[in-house]
Amino acid sequence: MSELPPDPPRLRAILAYLDRQIVENDTVGRYLRLQRDAVRKALTRAERPALPPRRPSRPVKGGGSLPVFPPAQVRAGYVLQRKRTPTGPEPALVHLADCSMIEGTPHPIRTDEARAALTDPAIEPCAFCRPDTELGMDLA
Repeated sequence: MSELPPDPPRLRAILAYLDRQIVENDTVGRYLRLQRDAVRKALTRAERPALPPRRPSRPVKGGGSLPVFPPAQVRAGYVLQRKRTPTGPEPALVHLADCSMIEGTPHPIRTDEARAALTDPAIEPCAFCRPDTELGMDLA
């Protein structure tokens, strides 16, 4: 038996058929028991509640993976992202530390530093994770 269907109703129908065949055919009973066990395992997997999807790690522009901050820096909760372009720097962005929109090498900052940075006109809050709202500043 190759692939089994993923849905419980069809798996139950297959299981009932295999149980009938085992009773009626002793000579192939061993093979059918093996098949029945495989169907039961698939049924258990299909009825198991789905786990929430894991957030995939997003590659950073220029290769590599997202930097891993030491535990003390992760507790800070905010990072500063600077962007350089051929025409000059773009406004820096403040993100929540777990934001999925961070690009490049983020610099961890403390809460008070994030609040002070957001008062600078050359620094903007990330429109995706909204650190300004988290800080109670709501700049948008």
